[in-house]
Amino acid sequence: MNVQTSLATGDPVAAVAAPEIPAVASRGYWGSVLRRLLRDPVAMAAACVILAIVLAAIFAPLIAPMDPFKGSMVRRLRHVGDATYWLGSDELGRDMLTRLLYAGRLSLFMGVLPVVIAFFVGSGLGILAGYAGGWVNTVIMRVVDVFFAFPSVLLAIALSGALGAGILNSIVSLTVVFVPQITRVAESVTVQIRNRDYVEAARVSGANPFTVVRVQVLGNVLGPVFVYATSLISVSMILASGLSFLGLGVKPPEPEWGLMLNTLRTAIYVNPVVAALPGVMIFLTSISFNLLSDGLRSAMEVRQ
Repeated sequence: MNVQTSLATGDPVAAVAAPEIPAVASRGYWGSVLRRLLRDPVAMAAACVILAIVLAAIFAPLIAPMDPFKGSMVRRLRHVGDATYWLGSDELGRDMLTRLLYAGRLSLFMGVLPVVIAFFVGSGLGILAGYAGGWVNTVIMRVVDVFFAFPSVLLAIALSGALGAGILNSIVSLTVVFVPQITRVAESVTVQIRNRDYVEAARVSGANPFTVVRVQVLGNVLGPVFVYATSLISVSMILASGLSFLGLGVKPPEPEWGLMLNTLRTAIYVNPVVAALPGVMIFLTSISFNLLSDGLRSAMEVRQ
């Protein structure tokens, strides 16, 4: 499989090749993919970073040293390494370590959920378009082409601006951005698989289209699409943070990495290290998801 994703636009720039194996005989293949992935030190390091960030966000109430909303104007913009505020304090005197831990919850939620929803919706539409063909394919893919006429960033901003600021509206906007991309990849893979010998044999044997798709097509399509979707998580996190930075996502005083960048931008000349910490978390999480996606893609390229 070979899918590349642009971090600037989130658009797929290459088609994918589906595993040339029947779904019913894929257990050995996926086992070998897992073994190759576990032997990839970069992918495993990225997975460990993601796991650490996710666990820190989940258990933030247990490990955070302070209240994320309680501030002190006399202790604002403390520097990193302060005896009380280990990672400094923000413009309202709130503990940065606590805020970063709690912000991981919303940032991960807004980065992962749109991709998960788009994965299921886009996969369904892509498989339907690819397997049915004809006018069904034409209608679905022409609608998809309309969305591809707009850059992902501008489309997300336009939809969020039209719907209004808020977490739910941001998730809806990002989902709409990613559904066409996943639909195109799923349709491309389905078209490749539709004419394979084992699919033709299932059709000739009298199996109905639903059974053929469920048994022979679905397993071979979802693997490549899943790997592509993991690469979109990094794009989703950047876009979600960008929306919050522009005031179209999470609203104050909720902690979220993009929103924290916005509120701390005035302090960049006073305390640049503290102001950069939310950006570091966005970069670290996004690059980790990208590296893990690269590892999955490399593991799937070698077939036994």
